[in-house]
Amino acid sequence: MAVSLELIKELRETTGIATMSCKKALDETGGDMEKAIEMLRKKGELKSAERAERSATEGVIAIAQGSGKAGMVKLACETDFVESNEDFVKAAGALAERALKEGDAFDSSSEASNLNIKMGEKIAVAEVAVISSPIIGTYVHSNKKIGVMVGLDGGDTIRANDVAMHIAASKPEVISPDEIASEKVEKEKEIWRALLKTEGKPEAIWDNIMKGKEKKFREERALLTQAFVKNPDQTVAQYLENAKVVAMKRFAL
Repeated sequence: MAVSLELIKELRETTGIATMSCKKALDETGGDMEKAIEMLRKKGELKSAERAERSATEGVIAIAQGSGKAGMVKLACETDFVESNEDFVKAAGALAERALKEGDAFDSSSEASNLNIKMGEKIAVAEVAVISSPIIGTYVHSNKKIGVMVGLDGGDTIRANDVAMHIAASKPEVISPDEIASEKVEKEKEIWRALLKTEGKPEAIWDNIMKGKEKKFREERALLTQAFVKNPDQTVAQYLENAKVVAMKRFAL
């Protein structure tokens, strides 16, 4: 199948790789974007597939907090004009308050419908979360595009808020390294093996190299083993001392 110029351009913009390399990868994978990116990584031409174009979705994130609970809502819209509208921002806050109070019974359909009419464009409650914990920490970035809730068993609110800010900045996928899905690790191992072969590393040392890569891969994506943003000389676990993280939610636009 002939690969379109549009598809080549999309892969080029996504990865930053030369046009001819993008064309070859797409030709060899039948135009499959995901497989083409994986092929480029295996060849060592692409060290990371994390340059994917960010979503153009606009909106705001709001958090409401009560005793031992917090609720967070991502309210999405089509334009930055609407996201800066005072009524829209207030609506997001009100929805977060309702989510906090109603929990699983929360239904935002009527509010979203009313906002659609009032704002003149599509409005949707894109994500909702509620957490419960003895200690709650929250963080909403100044542009309202990132929101975090974290729950601790032990510690104090100051530490919880610090960790929430860390989560906003460092984007951990899980709380501890052993929570990284084995399927995800196995897929990375395929890429590491291909890279080791490409680099000409002796096969006898592959196992030791792979163990180190897996350890780093898991630790970089887990909250507790990440370097703490306010003091990179210690991990988040070390900063928390005896406090245990029992809940973590991060929304972003």
